[in-house]
Amino acid sequence: MRANFRMQRLYVSQSLRAGVSIEADSDQFNYLANVLRMGDGAEILLFNGRDGEWKAKLSFPTRKKIMLTPLEETRPQPEKPDLHYIFAPLKTGRLDYLVQKAVEMGAGVLRPVLTQHVQGKITNLDKLRANVIEAAEQCGILAVPDVEEPVRLKDLMQDWSPSRRIIYCDEGDAGQNPLPALQQIKEKQLALLVGPEGGFSEEERQLLRSKAFVTPIPLGPRILRADTAAVAALAVIQASIGDWK
Repeated sequence: MRANFRMQRLYVSQSLRAGVSIEADSDQFNYLANVLRMGDGAEILLFNGRDGEWKAKLSFPTRKKIMLTPLEETRPQPEKPDLHYIFAPLKTGRLDYLVQKAVEMGAGVLRPVLTQHVQGKITNLDKLRANVIEAAEQCGILAVPDVEEPVRLKDLMQDWSPSRRIIYCDEGDAGQNPLPALQQIKEKQLALLVGPEGGFSEEERQLLRSKAFVTPIPLGPRILRADTAAVAALAVIQASIGDWK
């Protein structure tokens, strides 16, 4: 069932059940009352990443309090996408873009990875999670991706389960077309690894290529920025071996 984009959507952390009202927190109150200027009796779509999507009615028991009452489920909760997206942090503005596009493109887990040439920093995972939720609100996504703690690339490789294949964007690959390499992949559990703006170091490329569970892919004849490469790689993976098939 497709999302209804004619109604506003709001993420809440509480459980959603018919007739069980929940109170909007201060940020939600400001958004609903002052930004959207919703009044008593207005309707909105609620989701929490667990209980599907619900149409809810607003009520104002006091001037400073909004209650949200779920009326009926409009969409059931889908399974969370299984694709893991592992990325080297970028500078703040582009990192926000990268996270939002990963959510839109069907990533189920987002995990920052620290590499030798990394330029950005992850100082606040809560901000990253807020970006994920905002993207889900805007795009009608119900299965909110998990955001995991940053990890060094060497540690990631050491602890990785070989049952999940890592596909990584290799700017040093001799080819241009990623499809032949992708079409050889038999595993259903997949992860995409995108490096920093300066690319992976030669030591890191050797480490990645030494692992049997890693598949390097090129992304055409042109040099792509890291955030552009992420969107391109997600699209080609989803279209060829992912959930667009």
